[in-house]
Amino acid sequence: MLASCATAPAYDPTGANPIFRNRFTADPAPLTVGDTLYLYAGHDEGNEHFRIDEWVVYSTTDMRHWTDHGAFFRPSDIAWAEGEAWASQMVERDGRYFFYFTVEHDDTSPGKAIGVAECDTPVGPCHDARGSALVLDNPATWRAWSDIDPTVFIDDDGTAWLAWGNSNLYLARLKDNMIELDGEPQELSITNYLEGPWLHKRGDLYYLTYASIIENVQPNERISYATAPSMQGPWTYRGELTGEATNSFTIHAGIEQFLGDWYFFYHNGTLTIDGVEGMQYRRSVAVERLRYDANGLMLPITQTREGITLPAGTPGTPTSAD
Repeated sequence: MLASCATAPAYDPTGANPIFRNRFTADPAPLTVGDTLYLYAGHDEGNEHFRIDEWVVYSTTDMRHWTDHGAFFRPSDIAWAEGEAWASQMVERDGRYFFYFTVEHDDTSPGKAIGVAECDTPVGPCHDARGSALVLDNPATWRAWSDIDPTVFIDDDGTAWLAWGNSNLYLARLKDNMIELDGEPQELSITNYLEGPWLHKRGDLYYLTYASIIENVQPNERISYATAPSMQGPWTYRGELTGEATNSFTIHAGIEQFLGDWYFFYHNGTLTIDGVEGMQYRRSVAVERLRYDANGLMLPITQTREGITLPAGTPGTPTSAD
């Protein structure tokens, strides 16, 4: 097990990438509460495979200085889970906080599963809200990780939606209590979809951002997106938003508006902590500014070392040769 490397600074106050420097972090999920942005991530500790034993959270009021709140929830807090703290998201509703997470289910239902915890504050404490999984692995697929990567979006009319899945993309309503599905999920067909969906809305347009791949064409994931006039579609593929992450097969998007600006969070494998080098199992969260054109489409993002230290619209130094 890798140490948290307490000798490393927690963050770079300039805002350069990677954002967090004191531990390896992956699968970023932002949430704005009042004048504070919270960023949730899995704590990467792998060597030859993914190992994530806890979820951590940081917060900021200026996108430069971050407070490290440490680990606030773990698979070991869940009676039916066997471990593997994969991608997650925290949302707020009526002053309560709901944390949707991916874990490995115990042998009563083998495979990945999605659960939900209810939390007193954005940084915990949290408890398993159901005592059972919200979504179990789909036995009709060939993978034991088809049901992963939950994202939750609450629409203007109060309707809450849950999307998730690897290779198969599912969408379902949530009941008002936020811990039960409201009807059967529907499966969406989205161009080059692989995993890591993220839902957001700007104006009257709905956005579905996700990790994409073209089999036998590209070696690593990229980020693509689709838009729709409503959550029920139709969804129109809009192309790639950004390319492959440096030194990582995976890339995972989280999008949030904060203090009037839009931000695109993702991870790569560029961080070295006290001599321990990053890689696809030791990733690090980064952020870039997100811009839209006159039609509401997201403009392509260049992944940079400078991150948000760059003025809006300024080209940066790519984190890799391409």
